[in-house]
Amino acid sequence: MAKQTGRQKEIVGRVMHEFKHGELETAGGRKVRNPRQAIAIGLSEAGASNRESAAANRRNKARTERKERAGKTARQQKEGPAPKRATTKRGGIGGRTRAELYREAQRRGIGGLSRASKAELEAALRRR
Repeated sequence: MAKQTGRQKEIVGRVMHEFKHGELETAGGRKVRNPRQAIAIGLSEAGASNRESAAANRRNKARTERKERAGKTARQQKEGPAPKRATTKRGGIGGRTRAELYREAQRRGIGGLSRASKAELEAALRRR
């Protein structure tokens, strides 16, 4: 089986958390009691199943992403909606986007930041 991405690991972790707390349900609405079934559901939702085609895995992962954005996972329904965060007109939280920060670093001639995170870019721009 191919190596899972970080996002796929998060999805599998969320599904296993739901299983441990008795919140994971089958498509028919019954509670999942078998750990193997929970793992299979997690891999399927994450798009990391070796029993599905690559196209089916992409569709499954996209469906899961939509479900999480809509707040329809068992965990999100139990905890309630997440608090709204103030966003700026440019799309970033509290400031510029990573792409804007990277362009600014290039304009200033600061090298070696092509793989830097947004926080690292902000720190580098503050230093110089």
